[in-house]
Formats: sequence, structure tokens, C-alpha cells
Amino acid sequence: MSTLPRSLPRSLLGALFCSLLCWGSHSAVAANTPPAPAEFLGFGSGQWHVRHDQVEAYFRTLAQSAPTTTRLEVIGHTHEQRPLLQLIIASEQNLAKLEQIRQQHLAVARGEAEFDPSLPLVIWLGYGVHGNESSGPNAALEVAYELVAAKTAEAKQTLDNTIILLQPSLNPDGMDRFALWANMHQGTSPVADPQHREHIEPWPNGRPNHYWFDLNRDWLPLQHPESRARIAQFQRWLPQVVADFHEMGTDGTYFFQPGIPSRNNPQTPAKTFELTAKIANFHAAAMDEKQVLYFTEEAFDDFYVGKGSTYPDVQGSIGILFEQASSRGHLQDSINGPLSFKTTIDQQILMSHSTMRGALALKAELQQTQAQFVRDAQQAAKVDPVQGYFVGDEGDPTRLNAFLTLLSQHDIQAYAVTDDVQHQGQWFRQGRSYYIPLKQRQYRLIKAAFSTDTNFKDNTFYDVSAWTLPYGFNLNMAQSRTTPNAIAAKAWQAEEAKVEAAKAGAYAYALRWSDQQAPVMLAALLQHGIVVRSSVQAFNAQTKTGVEQFAAGTMVIPAGLQSEGWFEHLLAVQQQFALPLSEISTGLTPVGSDLGSRLLVPVTLPKVLLVAGPGVNSSEAGEMWFSLERLAGISPSIVEPQRLNKIDLQRYSHILLPDGNYSSWQDKEVQILKTWVTAGGVLWGQKGAAQWLSEKGILQAKVQRSADMAKLISAAGASYGDKEQIAGKKRIAGAIFAAQLDLTHPLAFGLPRSMLPVFKNDPMLLLPSSDAYVTVGRYTDKPQLAGFTAGEYVEQIRHGASLLAHNQGQGRVIAMTDNPVFRGYFVGSGRILVNALFLAKAFNSQEDGGDGEEE
Repeated sequence: MSTLPRSLPRSLLGALFCSLLCWGSHSAVAANTPPAPAEFLGFGSGQWHVRHDQVEAYFRTLAQSAPTTTRLEVIGHTHEQRPLLQLIIASEQNLAKLEQIRQQHLAVARGEAEFDPSLPLVIWLGYGVHGNESSGPNAALEVAYELVAAKTAEAKQTLDNTIILLQPSLNPDGMDRFALWANMHQGTSPVADPQHREHIEPWPNGRPNHYWFDLNRDWLPLQHPESRARIAQFQRWLPQVVADFHEMGTDGTYFFQPGIPSRNNPQTPAKTFELTAKIANFHAAAMDEKQVLYFTEEAFDDFYVGKGSTYPDVQGSIGILFEQASSRGHLQDSINGPLSFKTTIDQQILMSHSTMRGALALKAELQQTQAQFVRDAQQAAKVDPVQGYFVGDEGDPTRLNAFLTLLSQHDIQAYAVTDDVQHQGQWFRQGRSYYIPLKQRQYRLIKAAFSTDTNFKDNTFYDVSAWTLPYGFNLNMAQSRTTPNAIAAKAWQAEEAKVEAAKAGAYAYALRWSDQQAPVMLAALLQHGIVVRSSVQAFNAQTKTGVEQFAAGTMVIPAGLQSEGWFEHLLAVQQQFALPLSEISTGLTPVGSDLGSRLLVPVTLPKVLLVAGPGVNSSEAGEMWFSLERLAGISPSIVEPQRLNKIDLQRYSHILLPDGNYSSWQDKEVQILKTWVTAGGVLWGQKGAAQWLSEKGILQAKVQRSADMAKLISAAGASYGDKEQIAGKKRIAGAIFAAQLDLTHPLAFGLPRSMLPVFKNDPMLLLPSSDAYVTVGRYTDKPQLAGFTAGEYVEQIRHGASLLAHNQGQGRVIAMTDNPVFRGYFVGSGRILVNALFLAKAFNSQEDGGDGEEE
């Protein structure tokens, strides 16, 4: 984190250009005379959509003009290297002792000190986590100015009694994508026609971040730098109030919480909802005075703890969601009349002030509630029959450490198991397992993050109904009703990975395939021209430490096949990824295939085409793109579906089809794909893409469509009032299921156990193949692990297939019922996608199993 006035931010040149351009029309502003946004930018609120470089330039100027009451920080950078800004605003007296106040505040919030009413309230104002919801970031300029200028008695009172943490844009990359689109269609006067091009964003639109992720679903998984920076600040400050500003459809009005009462997360205390409702009275009063339409307790829930308004609720803060009807441009007709961008900005400003006004009026109660929250959590932990959770993984320290890192980012403590423990039929080995006790400050967040509930008070969900973190990482997990004795005294802390460098002179070197970093390291080796073989069966080999066992999938680097200078590259790559290499001294193995066997198959660097564009699910396409780079070290070529028949497919070894609607592909495209696969390509399809492949005869499998599944749930005898409940039952909003994988199949190599948690948010099912060797994974007999799914669906799912793979000519077709890389953190099931890249040609589903060679 850096403080902007001390140094220029690491940003695009556009920020500097904007500063010069904006300052060119007027003289420098003296200290303590902050310029209004319109004065600085040269245009009024709502006339244009501000870009992020303009936001940055203005906030830098604002901070420079008021150095005794503001502190502007760069708390991180986006994928596209735009700075993430946080403006801290307080009275001169409070800013001078800011760190002292923060430490005193944290001591109370953590239960380490008694409630102190003299401390200022900490209020967080966060705008624009969805990039195309730009009324928030545009309002942030005005809100910041009004606070810093402090021209009113209310503003001065706010600064005297609060610390304001203002983050003007939580998603700068998406914000700029949308601002460019809206501004490029701005004419001499705005066009309100909803069919005007300005109001119809192109795929994937400005909502997501660089990798097309919804950042308002990433508060818990923390897969992106924007989220990690945001949560670091949340944990650094633990604000009493978090205001989260959004937009909704153009025909809406204005929503503020409380949301649907029956759809709150069970870990959120009743007092949180009570205070949310009290603050809502201030929002209502402000709206009533301006005669603005609004609503509460409808449409939006507070269930998934990975959203901006729910994450704070289970940690002693009051998270509040705001949803402004969107002009999605500069002016758009709606059922309530023409909606201007200026109006949306003004209403976000209005709600920003009502938040601060309400919080300040309830200051003592908010502070007392936060102080009491941690004491109540500690008491709940004492009487909870579950005292903690064991987690572990025997073969993948990278994946386990990534999980522990995620916990630590949420201030959750984990302790190493110091002796082997058998619990609930699972072994948790010393050095490879950890215990997460519930008796800690984050009791409620842990309960929410580890939840395996399958039924709820209200089974209709705005977002997902399950997100169990250990399942996403495919870790062994077990509840414990007692606190084990054999755990470390100190909580886990990240340590730099170290590895002993391989020694020259070995016959071959072996890289175990079980570690999450192994595929990324393999890609790096292949990019350096190093020849690699993969063993399709387990084997033992003589190494410098004795005979070692190697599982199927082990990558073998034979010294005799390499080019000059290869060993220096090998060492450099090994040090980069810090994974051990076993030095094999002879090609003659005591058990399993010798190292010159045909069962050690060549591995080549994949050339991947990811189909992504109109008609394709942008979230799942983005998750695949992101995961390919992070889990496989492969950056794919990305091509829109409409261009399939115009490009040279011979450049690619793999084509990946995310979930989507491929009905635009006609006979010509179908034949192109069939020809390409038959010639040796590897074709992957998931969810809707798998269904399309089946319908076109490319995937040799039967499908039970979502529409067919929905017929299992009858609406006979239902009243009109039951409509929403029945519709919710027909959906799988998001639940976790157990699949049983064939660990002898190359697509399952590297998995630690046959049971694999997979995330399901579509009722569509692939059915097991009648052909031997094609069904690689099927759901277990009791498949539901977490989250709600109608019983009628669960009965069908238990008979379904999760993963199918078969030959087609010289190529392979692979299909998965579910999304293996859901929201980026389902890295356990992500191994299947990775194996499809490197090991697809290692399997042969034909029953003769022959390789075509004569004896």
C-alpha cells in the first residue's frame, strides 16, 4: 500500500495526461481549497461517464488540496494495472492520530478492549464493484468533495465523529470498459430510446473485471487482486458500517436493505438486521423528502457471504446493499419516465449521505453492537457441539497452502496437526493437515465458509446456496466435537517454498503430478523445449535415496532425449516453481514399466482455442481463461463463435467450449468440428456445450435436459402465490455434489482420492455411457454434499455421469456435466480440465485398447 501524495502511482499514462489536460484550463488550486468535480473535469455531473484515470487525477488533487483531513492510498492494482484507490477522510485532529485510532478501534472490535464511546465511527463507502454500474463511481467524486470541502455543519460533524474510508471504484477495469462504450455513443444530445446502441453493451459488457469475473461474488474466494486489496483493508479497519452501491434494471426504482427477511444467512445476528432497519429509516426520510420511489425487503437477499453486503454482516459490521435503477448510458426511457444518468448519480449521493447521517445518529449503538458481536461469537463457540474442523491433503502442499493463505486473508487461524489423527474414517497426517478451531474471533465466518447445510428456511436464492471452501480446494474435511491435543501452539503462517536443486548426471528426472503447480511447471519445461514423457501406470524406480514409488501421471524427463543446454533450463524452471525432482539412476524399474516403455507417452505443449463471445456464458468463459493460465500455465487464443468457420483450426490442439447457446452453429460448423476432431483434435464441452455436442452427434452420449428435469417438479394444485417457490425449486441455484472418479483414467491423474466435489448450478445431466471405458466419473449414490437441491433432482443426479470421454477418429471428445473451475476457487475439480490439456491422448476408450503396432 502506498500513500499517493508521497509518490506517483504505478498507473497508465492516461492518469498523468488527464491531470495535465484538466489543469490546463485553470490555475493550480491552493491548499485547503478543494476544486469541485465539475471545475476540475470541465464538465458537469452526468454529462459524461468519468474514466478511472480522471477519478485518480481528481482524488489526487483533492488529497493534495486538503492534506490535513485526507489521505489517499493506493491499496493495490487491477489485472490491467489500474490503481485501486482508498481516500481516508477525517477531521484534522483524528487524521493526525489515525493509526492510534485504528489500533484502539481494532482492540474493541476484536474483543481485546472495552467499548470506548470517544472513538470515531468507521464508515466504508464502496462504489462500482460492477463496472457498468457507474452512477456509484461518478457519485463518489461528489461525495468526496462535499466531505473534504466541509461547507456544511453536517459535513463537519461527520468528520469530527467518523473515519470515512471511501473507495471510488472497486472495479476500475470494468468501469473503463463501460465508460468508453457509453461515451463513444454520446451525441450532441442524449438518446433515450432503449434500443439505441449506447444502451446495448456488447459481450461481455462492463460488469465483470478483466477476466470476466463478477467481483461481487469474490469477497470470500479472493481470486483477484481487486478483492484481495479490498479485504485486506476491511480486515485492517473492521468498519462498523459498509455501504455497497450498485445498480439494477432500468425499470426499477431504488432499493436499500433490509432485503427479503427469510433469505438471510443464518450466521448473521438478529441485531444486525435490526440496525440495518434503523438506518433504513434515514434512507427513507431522505427519499421521501425528494419524493423518490424506493422499496425494501424484496428481490435481493443477504445469504451468500461472498457478497459485499453480507460478508461484513458475519463479522460484526453492518453491510448495506443499495441498488439504483440504471440509465445504462446518459438517458434512457423507463416505465417511470426518462431516467437520466445525472438522476442516478444524485440518488447515490443522497444515499451516501443518509448512510453517514444514520450511522452517526446510531453511533453508540453501532459501536456497542460491534463490541458485543465478538463476545457473543465466543459464547456461541463454547456451546457449539462442533468445536472445529480438520482439513488436510497428503499429496499437494501447494493446494493446501493456497487454502491456508485464503483463511489467513480472512483473519482465520489454522493450526498444524502434530500427530496423525483418524477422524470420521479419514486420516489427517502430521505435516499435511490442520485444525481450524471455532473458538476464535471469526467463529461466524468459519461456520458460514465451512457450511454443509442442504436445507434452509427459504430454499429460493438470489445467488448460490453453497460455497464450502474445503470442497472447492478438494481437501479432506471433518468436523470435530472435541479440541485435539496434538496441534501446534502457533497458528499457520506462510513460508517461502524452498527446494533442493536437482543434480546433473541422472538417467531421468521425475516430477510428481499431484501438486497443483506441477502442470504449470510442466508447461514451462515444454516452453523451454524440454522433452517430457508421462507414465500412464504407476511404477517404482531407483533414485539416489533408494527405490521410490511414482503414481500414474508422473512426468518423466529422460536425459537422453534432451538438447544441448537443457539442464540449465531445467534448474531455472525448478527454482521458479520450487517443486522437487526425483533423480532416477536407471531406466530399468523394479516395478512397473521401464522408462523406455510405450506406456510412457509423449507430452506436448497444448495450443488451446477458447470459444468465447456472444451466446457463450461469459462468467464461465472467463473462469476457464483465468484457470488455464493459473492452473496450466497456458494462455489460450480466444475466438468468438461467429468466427469458427473463418479461422484455421489446424493451429490448435484443443478447442474448449464453455457453457452457452451454440444454436448459431449450423451444419457447416458441425462438420468443421467433426473433421477437426477426427484428424486428432481434443474437444472439450461443459454444461450447455456438452448438451449441444450430444445433440449434434459429436459427443456419443445421452442427455437429460434441464427442461426434462423441471417436469419432475409438479405445480399441480399450487396457488399463484406458490409460483416463486416452485420456480426456485426447479432451479439449482448452486450446490455441491460428490462425483466418483476412475483414478486409473488419465483424466483423473493427480487427484488425491476418487471422491471429487463438483459445483452444480444447472439441472442438465449427462447419462452414463453403455460403452466401457467412456464414463470417467459418475455421481455417488448419496451425492448431495452442500446446498439446496430438490429431492426429485437429487434422485436423478445420483444416476448421472459427471465426466465422459471417448475417441473420435484420431481425436478425443471430453464432456463434463458441471463447471470444473467455478468462480476460480474450485481448483480441485479444475485438475480434470488441466489433465484434458496434457493427457487427453494418453487414454484410449476403444475396447481393443491397441496401439496399432505389430508384434
